[in-house]
Amino acid sequence: MTDKHNLEKHHVIVENLCVDVNVENGESFGIVHDVSFSLKRGEVLALIGESGSGKTTIALSLLGYARRGCQLKSGVVSVGDQNVMALNKAELAGIRGRKVAYVAQSAAAAFNPSKRIMEQVIESASLHSVMSSDAAKTKAIDLFKQLSLPSPKTIGDRYPHEVSGGQLQRLMAAMALICEPELVVFDEPTTALDVTTQVDVLKAFKKAVKAYNITAVYVSHDLAVVAQMADRIMVLKQGRVMEDNETEAILNHPQHSYTQELLSAINHAAPESQKSSTGLILEVNDVVAGYGKITANGLPEIPILDDISIQVSRGQTVGIIGESGSGKSTFARVIAGLLPAASGRLLLEGNTLAANIADRSKQECQQIQMVFQNADIALNPSHTVEDIIGRPLTFFKGLQGAERNKRVREILALVQLPADIANRKCTALSGGQKQRINLARALAADPSLIICDEVTSALDTVVAAAILALLKDLQAKLNIAIVFISHDISTVKSLCDEVVVLYKGKKVEHGTGQAFCQAPYHPYTNLLINSVPAMDPKWLDGVKVHHQNNGVTIAENDELCRFRDRCSLSITGKCDSQKPPLRILKNAKELLCHLDEFALA
Repeated sequence: MTDKHNLEKHHVIVENLCVDVNVENGESFGIVHDVSFSLKRGEVLALIGESGSGKTTIALSLLGYARRGCQLKSGVVSVGDQNVMALNKAELAGIRGRKVAYVAQSAAAAFNPSKRIMEQVIESASLHSVMSSDAAKTKAIDLFKQLSLPSPKTIGDRYPHEVSGGQLQRLMAAMALICEPELVVFDEPTTALDVTTQVDVLKAFKKAVKAYNITAVYVSHDLAVVAQMADRIMVLKQGRVMEDNETEAILNHPQHSYTQELLSAINHAAPESQKSSTGLILEVNDVVAGYGKITANGLPEIPILDDISIQVSRGQTVGIIGESGSGKSTFARVIAGLLPAASGRLLLEGNTLAANIADRSKQECQQIQMVFQNADIALNPSHTVEDIIGRPLTFFKGLQGAERNKRVREILALVQLPADIANRKCTALSGGQKQRINLARALAADPSLIICDEVTSALDTVVAAAILALLKDLQAKLNIAIVFISHDISTVKSLCDEVVVLYKGKKVEHGTGQAFCQAPYHPYTNLLINSVPAMDPKWLDGVKVHHQNNGVTIAENDELCRFRDRCSLSITGKCDSQKPPLRILKNAKELLCHLDEFALA
């Protein structure tokens, strides 16, 4: 049990923690089982595991909090000299934000859009009467500097929607640190960020943790990410500890078979040889698209895509890669007809395809189906799986009754789910199961082309690997074409026959998946590749910070290179004054760059 000697030696102690969840019939069952660990002051522990492993549940117990339907059944959770499990509501309110702080996965959901940033960052200091309002603002500005935020003296005057996702995530960290807490829980804080933004945020977090000697618990499903932050890693599965060791030992000498499975799931397979195609499905020629009204010059008021062309053949996968704001999802919406292109031409099996989905025939709509990023939002929680998959079967195929039910079960088998899942609602399914249902609904229409928009970005490593394997299997069986949109260049290189790199709405590189396995690359593609975390705790220390510069905007829509303000190889007098040429390299890869193949190598 916890004693005075242990408290002096360790800052955080968790002993035999058990958490139960209540079910509808009044009974309960355990979801966290006898978890124990301890942390010294300033030490960082990472909690790793699949969805449902208990990572966030354990982390939230450090704040004395259990999610709705759950209860902290037994055990000891001590922070400093306080047993959090023994505190009443008033006492818990006194330590939350003051002694123990929390950084959530979605900063956008955590900030109030109607209040200025500074007001929200210093709110905790006011609630706990830690310092005056003026002192809190001064402290906040110091934190903004520490977290490498732009314009630290004025960024607090903005509203949440006026800063980028990466900036908002760092502002949330400032909110957590304003009262100088002893312990901070980071709950998947970089999962929704693209790789370059993730690097900046991780560097800022690591710098702040060291500067304030903060004890931290970092929740994630990405071993490469936590390797940059954590002194130790605890591997969890179904609420039980599988392995707990120093970071380097976990990465280089994993003992448990489950830890070895997690590590193997990270190592993406090498690109397959170019698959044979059996005919062109989709052609996109010179597409220009954006949002708002069409102006007098024929361009959208808010331009996004400029002169984009691709071809997608049956049985092949084309990957679209880029940071947030590069135009990836906009391009997906253009193909699906959800956002009509301002100009350009789309062809489906050689026939002109209407820009607006409202003008497309039922057969054309059937042939192009979209799998959305967030299955929780895309699937109706009040419908059963049978209803969700059955609806396109009835709409496109006219199937009813027993015939429809039989086909639903055939499609479930196709996505490797049991037949009895048809009677369940999606709220009773795991994240991986929901994404398979999301995919099954698209397949129910019997399409020629499916558009996968960031379908693995919110999934843990093992589940994401299973979804990617499923996509490969389905393509081999059904000979369908896939447009795969992602910000994970490792996934795209291993899955896709062709890869298109977008930057601020412009195609800067295009080639085969095999060609993307070796240099030379466009400087922007090179940045993306070098921003993917390595399984090396020292990797982050050697990576340069590369905050996005808003000097060159899509709205300018000029003919110059849009990456010139961030490019380390930019040539003054050329990149800022001349249109970049389209270069064809020896491996047939296309690059939009002033630099030749030799200079880029």
